[in-house]
Amino acid sequence: MKITFENPDKVNGLMTIVVEEADYSQEVEKTLKDYRKHANIPGFRPGQVPMSLIKRKVGPQVKADSINKVLGEQLQKYIIDNKIQMLGQPMAAEGHEPVDLEKDAPYEFKFDIAVAPEFSIELTDKDKVAYYDITVDDKIIDQQVDMFASRSGHYDKADVYDPNERDMLVGDLRELDAEGNTLEGGIEVSEAKIMPQFIKVDDQRKLFDGAKPGDIITWNPREAYPENDYEVSSLLKIEKDKVAEHTGNFSYQITEISRFVKAEVNKDLFEGVYPGKGIETEQQFRDAIAEGLKSQFATDSDYKFLQDLRKYAEEKVGDLTFPEAILKRVMLQNNQDKGADFVEKNFDASIKELKWHLIREKLAEANGVKIEDADVTNAAKEMARAQFAQYGMNDVPEEYLENYAKEMLKKRETVDNLVERAIDHKLTLAVKDVVKLDKKSVTLDEFNKLFSE
Repeated sequence: MKITFENPDKVNGLMTIVVEEADYSQEVEKTLKDYRKHANIPGFRPGQVPMSLIKRKVGPQVKADSINKVLGEQLQKYIIDNKIQMLGQPMAAEGHEPVDLEKDAPYEFKFDIAVAPEFSIELTDKDKVAYYDITVDDKIIDQQVDMFASRSGHYDKADVYDPNERDMLVGDLRELDAEGNTLEGGIEVSEAKIMPQFIKVDDQRKLFDGAKPGDIITWNPREAYPENDYEVSSLLKIEKDKVAEHTGNFSYQITEISRFVKAEVNKDLFEGVYPGKGIETEQQFRDAIAEGLKSQFATDSDYKFLQDLRKYAEEKVGDLTFPEAILKRVMLQNNQDKGADFVEKNFDASIKELKWHLIREKLAEANGVKIEDADVTNAAKEMARAQFAQYGMNDVPEEYLENYAKEMLKKRETVDNLVERAIDHKLTLAVKDVVKLDKKSVTLDEFNKLFSE
């Protein structure tokens, strides 16, 4: 076998592989003998089918498979041995006639290879990157206290609906005819729940102001929730595609009014949010919240740092030349169901991500960043921890997190995402110790505004 590689412009590679009969003949013979042992052909006992018949029956396909196998193995070996940083997969060279395997060897195969552009990047303490420390102030802690109190709240019965409160109404809903009478055979829903404060249309929402149990409100659900057929279908207990058939008025006889009441800020709330921590006072509760926010904000600050590092590194590297024609073919091959328009529309964004991927690889290598199984598991646990925190569960037992992480790691697409997160995390920690951090203290509001700039 003879392999040559041409790469005159450093990014567009052409690999030529000449396959001789000796390169694949042993593989063909071995495969045919194995096939003969198990071939089930009428008139012959297993293992006794003439080899000439076997060759006529499957010989061409076995030959093609054997050539493709040795071709793939040698192509990858050459790329690895010669340290070619290939982007995507090899593509059959454009303009190269398909190889006719019915002819005798040798066979010449040509592949277009997209090669990563050469560049270098080094970060030292002379490189300065912004790092934003988010201050934990009383305003944020107050918001967290209010959030925890709301999550632990409950509903009490009320005598009058107050539009300024989080009141929920329970009542019987009946469809009306054009004269305002109950429509025979129309929709009727018992114990229908409505929270009028979420009605978008003012005149429909105000119909409920000051209502009491026993009152009958005439209103129009379709007008109350314009362009929200899902809300109407849920309320009327019908399919979404049936909503357009019920555009008239409904009566709603209120049977009960419930008012949401936040939990009191006391020991019961402290224990509910931080079980087993022995928090006795509101100040201890606020201190615990502050500590949790500091940890959360540190993660947010690191995320912003990585974004700023990316921008800094990309500018430092400058423009790179990519083998666009080959990469577009690779992208089209991977998105055949979406077509060439998809490739053209998304190609620039894809190249931008590819550039960062290459830069990140060099930075990771330069800073000794290596990902092990434990790093991926930890990334899964942190993702789980963040998900639980969104629901106010801040002290999930470690054993529970580990079990949750194991379930996440069973999904291949999730693992790929977690590997990326693990790389980002370790790279962030490593580079923070290398570059000079331009530290800036900001409020949470100021920090959030940074993402809209």
